Amino acid sequence: MNRKINKLKPDPSHSTNHQNQLGFERLIFFSDAVFAIAITLLVLEIRLPSSDGIISESQMLPVLVGMWHKFLAYVISFLVIGVFWMGHHRKFRYIIRYDSTLLFLNLLMLMGIAFLPFPSSVISEYPYRTVTIFYAFILMLTSLFSVVIWWYASRNNRLIDPDLDQKQRRRQ
Repeated sequence: MNRKINKLKPDPSHSTNHQNQLGFERLIFFSDAVFAIAITLLVLEIRLPSSDGIISESQMLPVLVGMWHKFLAYVISFLVIGVFWMGHHRKFRYIIRYDSTLLFLNLLMLMGIAFLPFPSSVISEYPYRTVTIFYAFILMLTSLFSVVIWWYASRNNRLIDPDLDQKQRRRQ
């Protein structure tokens, strides 16, 4: 009878693995949510210009055409955030474990993603060189954190599968 009871006891390593898997999934879900919210915030910055009255049917097309720079900033920033998301998704297909440092590095990268709607709205209003440099600087910092995530995870197979092909490792 004792043997049956022992077999029914949960394996502590299974519980730890399950908790680690849940923690890793939470990291991914949180990251995906930040990407989704940042992309959504981009469109909230597009508004019709304020006017003294209601815009008539005949005025609407010129008003919309006159907003081309806002639409362009939206499309570019949407694609930029989308490319960051694709890279994040690709990296995390090969990362099989996590630790507190990876969580923090990921948080720093997500901070850049969440901030992107602001420089995007500024550049859509003020197409100045200073604003363009500001936008590019935020992209550079976000890219840097993305690179550091992979460097940290792959260094000495810290958080990736040690059997990962060398070509695939370099590609990331």
